[in-house]
Amino acid sequence: MVSVRFNNVTLGYDRRPAVHHLSGEIRPGSLMALVGPNGAGKSTLLKGVLGTLRPLEGRIEIPGRDRIAYLPQACDIDRSFPITVFDIVSMGLWNRIGLFGGVSRRERHRIQEALMAVGLAGFERRPISTLSGGQMQRALFARLLLQDAGLILLDEPFNAIDARTQADLLDVIRRWHDEERTVVAVLHDMDVVRRVFPETLLIARRPIAWGGTDKVLSPENLLVARRMVEAHDERAAVCRAA
Repeated sequence: MVSVRFNNVTLGYDRRPAVHHLSGEIRPGSLMALVGPNGAGKSTLLKGVLGTLRPLEGRIEIPGRDRIAYLPQACDIDRSFPITVFDIVSMGLWNRIGLFGGVSRRERHRIQEALMAVGLAGFERRPISTLSGGQMQRALFARLLLQDAGLILLDEPFNAIDARTQADLLDVIRRWHDEERTVVAVLHDMDVVRRVFPETLLIARRPIAWGGTDKVLSPENLLVARRMVEAHDERAAVCRAA
């Protein structure tokens, strides 16, 4: 199990803040939704946790940072690259076999099991360019399964996929939660958040509320978040804690 601790964290680009003064802890084994209006800093926060974006201020502490699995937004993935479903799923083994390591019989069996778990058995030889949006997302979840990480970060995992695929992938997320892995997902569908995710962090360039989902997603908190993003000044400087 992996925890994430934020100590007065401010994240941004070119010294322009996108998330201000976040403090708190994602407890080990949490199943947490990260929500907020467009432009609230949700993807920025995931990049900070992943380590690809360094804080402008404060610290993010993650014991066992090498055990993080990350699913980017679909728009960040080049579907035209000439690889198969087997190839993209096998990338989940890179931390064990390296970039140029061979895939053993045992590892091929693990890949087959992961494909079966997401409903893609028999798709191994299909080029990813021929997959639907839902099939591609299933393949990426199979890759996450092979990474066997303690902390799993999902950036808008259900955008532009069908209801059946969403239900199947939610079952995978519940499985991770049952295994006491820490899961953080950026989501927009509040019905899914309320139904599946017991904990929620609502941000709008700064934390608005963090805790039990029913309390966090109050009409008052959601209104504050919307107004905060609408009032944001893109020219604002980094604000330092006293």
